[in-house]
Amino acid sequence: MLKIENIDVFYGNIQALRDVSIEVNEGEIVTLIGANGAGKSTLLKTISGLLKPKKGKIEFLSNSIAGKQAQIIVKSGISHVPEGRRVFANLTVEENLELGAFLRKDKAGINSDMQKVYEIFPRLLERKKQHSGTLSGGEQQMLAMGRAIMAKPKLVLLDEPSMGLAPLMVKTIFEVIKDINQDGTTVLLVEQNANMALSVASRGYVIETGRVVLSGSANDLQTSEEVRQAYLGGH
Repeated sequence: MLKIENIDVFYGNIQALRDVSIEVNEGEIVTLIGANGAGKSTLLKTISGLLKPKKGKIEFLSNSIAGKQAQIIVKSGISHVPEGRRVFANLTVEENLELGAFLRKDKAGINSDMQKVYEIFPRLLERKKQHSGTLSGGEQQMLAMGRAIMAKPKLVLLDEPSMGLAPLMVKTIFEVIKDINQDGTTVLLVEQNANMALSVASRGYVIETGRVVLSGSANDLQTSEEVRQAYLGGH
């Protein structure tokens, strides 16, 4: 579904990604793990058009999207849930969700997806008329994910969905990631909590200082001595 070949990405003169190649097949949950500043978020931003690669190829459903404008990439079926949630604080929960469906014209479909989001996140239904800036961190994360679902994406890019959340809320968010995947949405997940990420993913890539240094099935990565010592707190 998504194929990235040998991309280089720079912030000014600083190279953030070097010769990165990954692929995501339809129906998978693929996770990117690595330390802070390794380039994981940069990779998601490059896929969604917020950054342009200096070289290399990015193909989504066999069409090249490298360097295309973000709104064109959203239209092609990719939604990005950014790190730090980025909800529109002065708009209500419902208005945030409506913005997720900004490019859609199918009124009935939009309404039924809105109901679906409220079923997945009953807390959002209770707060639908509340300004989203007044929500807790966990509720804002639910809203950011709900907003992405409203775009009816084929592929969702999730950047650090568990960051700063209480353990119980982390569990809820990961249950939802599994649910939306089972519902037919492919997921590319960046996550500091490598244990959690590998427990839901089918495959993963380890990124260090802008390069992919390891890839394999989630199970292989979970049992790899190297990965355990570096990211899973194993000895």
